Formats: sequence, structure tokens, C-alpha cells
Amino acid sequence: MAEAQNIPVGSTTAGAIAVAAESTVVSRMSAPPSFDVADFPVPHGREEEWRFTPLERLRGLHDGTATATGEGVKVDVRAPEGVTVETVGRDDARLGKATPVDRVAAQAYSAFEKASVVTVPKETVLTEPIRIAVHGQGGVAFGHQVIELGAFAEAVVVIDHTGDAVLAANVDYLLGDGAKLTVVSVQDWDDKAVHVAQHNALIGRDASFKSVVVTFGGDVVRLHPRVEYAGPGGEAELFGLYFTDAGQHQEHRLLVTHNVPHCKSNVVYKGALQGDAAHAVWIGDVLIEAAAEGTDTYEMNRNLVLTDGARVDSVPNLEIETGEIVGAGHASATGRFDDEQLFYLMARGIPEHEARRLVVRGFFAELVQQIGVADIEERLLAKIEEELEASVA
Repeated sequence: MAEAQNIPVGSTTAGAIAVAAESTVVSRMSAPPSFDVADFPVPHGREEEWRFTPLERLRGLHDGTATATGEGVKVDVRAPEGVTVETVGRDDARLGKATPVDRVAAQAYSAFEKASVVTVPKETVLTEPIRIAVHGQGGVAFGHQVIELGAFAEAVVVIDHTGDAVLAANVDYLLGDGAKLTVVSVQDWDDKAVHVAQHNALIGRDASFKSVVVTFGGDVVRLHPRVEYAGPGGEAELFGLYFTDAGQHQEHRLLVTHNVPHCKSNVVYKGALQGDAAHAVWIGDVLIEAAAEGTDTYEMNRNLVLTDGARVDSVPNLEIETGEIVGAGHASATGRFDDEQLFYLMARGIPEHEARRLVVRGFFAELVQQIGVADIEERLLAKIEEELEASVA
């Protein structure tokens, strides 16, 4: 268990951690970002960014043998009045604002034919969410999605992944100055689906970005959320909830790059695991560049192991290139049920199964409340109940 670390302004500890991180952590990927697949060697599993991923289960997404086949995925966008939804070609100037950082992301960018662009005009405040349904219909697909908010616009976007597919995709969130965007990305795939995606948020001056990632389904899900700032005063909140079942591999690799002064970030991911060979991976990288004075950042990962045979790899990394920060810290912990909590509940007449259910619901409650979309919250709680019922069936 890694204990929480907080680094106040002017602390001499900050320099020590920066040196240690710089010598041991690959927070900036081993290959430079590129749109060209050829710039990335085929991974073999020994690379830092791939060492936890079961490459043999990616169905060829990592080595170039996967090609678009079958029905792929169907994308349906429902948006309130005033929002522009377009399907555009590869030459659209709004595409390519974020560069792929690994071979799968580069393959996805080079292989997609049409992209979906959702635009919220400046100063538009939406009262209903934009809903993007991505439904797998079999086969292999490569996708690209752009969600752009003009200055001082406000929106909530729900991206819902269901069905069966092998999908590699890039998703870009572009926030104008003063904009506020909340994105809820739900991965509720069928059992055999494979989903690898890079999520890129570029946050304008004084803009606010909140991401809630919910992962349940699929054989392999590997998501790479990334955040950068286009001006001072930006804020990012990255929340995640995952429930990893027997045989599933769910991997969330985050990178927050503080590249301009006076920005904030807060990362909280929680996961529960059950069943033989259930494997969850969480990598949390935060880089504070020399120019990013006044940064305030914290990241935390918590994992609850419900049964034997499950495995968690949790690696928080913090790299600091300036001592002029408000604060920085990270924490990671993995454990089983708290016997005292169970005893407390059971001593008051609550059966063990019900007590375990209450503990898990309480564990996730903080993150469920961050969603802010009632039907998604209800569906999520029902999914948690379904997973818990399966564990005692």
C-alpha cells in the first residue's frame, strides 16, 4: 500500500520526489507522439507502457494485423437543439488536435474513414445531456470522435459503449476559454469485446473539465485519458469506477500534464474485483512542467478485492520540475473487505451477503454521485447489484 503524500509550497521533499520519479518513471511515453504508425515499434510486452497488457488478446490492434471488417460499430448521436452534429472526412481541420502516443492510437488515427464532430456554440448552456451511443455489431472498427465547446459553453456528454466489437479509437475534448464540460464514458460491452482508446482533453483558460469513466464489460478494455491545458486557470477532475469480473482485463492509464501556470487537477479512481484471473490496472501519471507554477494536483486509486484469484496493479507517478506549486500528492491502496465493517453490520442483524453489498455500495457511492445523470446512476447501481449477485450465485 502506498501512503498518501502531500507536498506543500516550498517543501524540500518536492525536489527529492522529482529526482526519484525522473529516474524511474516513464511518464512521457518511451516513443515520441506521432500520427505515423511506423514511428511506434510493435510492442512485445516488455515495454513500460505495455507490460501489464495481455497483447495476445488485443486481436491484432497492436501489431497491424487487425483491419476493419464486418459491421464494426454503429454510432448514434442525440443532441439538444443548438448543438451541431457532423460526420466529416479526414481532411477536416478540427481533427488531429491531439497526437497519438502509442501504436494502437496511431493505427486508429490512420485507419478511420469518417469522424463524428459534436460542437456546442459559445455561451450555449445545455440543460439536457448529449448522448452518444456506440454499439458494437461485430468485426473490427477504428473510430474518431471530437467534442468541441466554444467559449463559456456548458454541456454534459454521455458516451455509452455496448455490444460486441474490436474497437480502437481516439476521442478529443476541446474546451474553449471558460467552458464547462462533463463527460461520462460507460464501457458496458459484451463479454468478448476489445476496446482500446486514447481520450484527449485540451482545457482552455479558466475552463473546467470533468470526466467520469465507468467500466464493466468487455474481455479487454484499455483506456488512456490524457489532459493538457491551453491557458491558466483550468481545472480537471478525473473520476473512474470499474468492476472487474473473472477473466476480464481492465486497464486505465492516465496522464495529466500541467504545462501552464495556476491550473488544478484531481484524480479519483476506484475498482472492485472478483473471480479467477480478474485483472485491473491503474496507472496515474502527473507531470508538472517547469513553467507550471502554482499547480495544485492530487491523484488517488483505491481497489477492493472481493475474491481470491483477482489481481490489481496500481502505480501512481508524480514528476515535478518546479518547486513553486500549491500542492501535489498521490495515494494508492488495495485491500479486501474490512472485517470490522462486516462485523459491525452483521452484529446488528444484517446477513453477511447483504452486509457485503452495503460495503461495496458505500465504497462506490462517492463516484456514483459525480455522474449527475439520473438514469446512468440508476443503471450503474443496478449493474453493481448484478455483479454482486453473480458472485454468490
